[in-house]
Amino acid sequence: MEQRIGIERMEEAIDVFGSFDENIRLLEQEFAVSIVNRGGEIVISGDAEGVMLAEKAVQALLTLSKKGEAITEQHVRYVIGLCRSGQSEKIAELTQDVICITSKGRPVKPKTIGQKDYVDSILRNTVTIGVGPAGTGKTYLAVAAAVAAFRDKQVNRIILTRPAVEAGERLGFLPGDLQSKVDPYLRPLYDALFDMLGAETYQKYLERGNIEVAPLAYMRGRTLDDSFIILDEAQNTSREQMKMFLTRMGFGSKVVITGDVTQIDLPGDKPSGLKEAMKVLKGVEGIGIMELTQEDVVRHVMVQRIIEAYARYEEEKRADFRPDNRFGKGRR
Repeated sequence: MEQRIGIERMEEAIDVFGSFDENIRLLEQEFAVSIVNRGGEIVISGDAEGVMLAEKAVQALLTLSKKGEAITEQHVRYVIGLCRSGQSEKIAELTQDVICITSKGRPVKPKTIGQKDYVDSILRNTVTIGVGPAGTGKTYLAVAAAVAAFRDKQVNRIILTRPAVEAGERLGFLPGDLQSKVDPYLRPLYDALFDMLGAETYQKYLERGNIEVAPLAYMRGRTLDDSFIILDEAQNTSREQMKMFLTRMGFGSKVVITGDVTQIDLPGDKPSGLKEAMKVLKGVEGIGIMELTQEDVVRHVMVQRIIEAYARYEEEKRADFRPDNRFGKGRR
């Protein structure tokens, strides 16, 4: 079977094919087809199902190219996943929403359907809980939404916080005063703000009190009005900390809580406040609970593979200990 796709501008074909045709090689390998650029047309040949999926993928990549996106391997792999799940038409939704512009003039926008739903939830709800693995953009997109709301004068302050819980290391061994000790925990939040605002503007707003980056313990006893508040790494909050944080919210404020329930650094006998909050707050009006997956990972493709490998390992480990495992493999 053969399918032809007309190209309006040669630049679009060059963009879709990629350097040394690397994007097209990915599609050919994935769908077992041949794809060539011939006389202003992209010609796809192979078996019927492969050609159908490859055509949808090429059309989706052309849509991105027409909207000014530079096509990367990440785009191609994501589009392949969408085509396989019958959602290729949704790719057009990703070209529409720019959350904010960074200090270097780069537009920040969702790169996956899951990220778009997450951003929509932040805009729509008073409280959004975003849960997912590393690399899904939970914190970065939340900070982008906070900066956009601040620039638009919807809020007067941006408050970023996270619990100071060690991931195997000890705070006491870090040099310096208390602020120096907690700064490494807050570094990802600083980095995202620097990217959005630039270091100079960030420092100006910090001195004025428009931006606050602090450990979660500093939130106790406060009421936060007209603020965009982000709690990062929330899987490491205790039940008491989570309840305390949620009740800090004042009038005109918006809250985003992010975390990864597979990376809890609390002692084994201490339940995660985030996991409990997801159960307690499910269905509460004004609260959105969004779960991102490895499909929404926008870092290096290896991050996605590592997450998938760990997920398989955990599933196999759980299967070994299930009561219905007849052979008792691994049971104690």
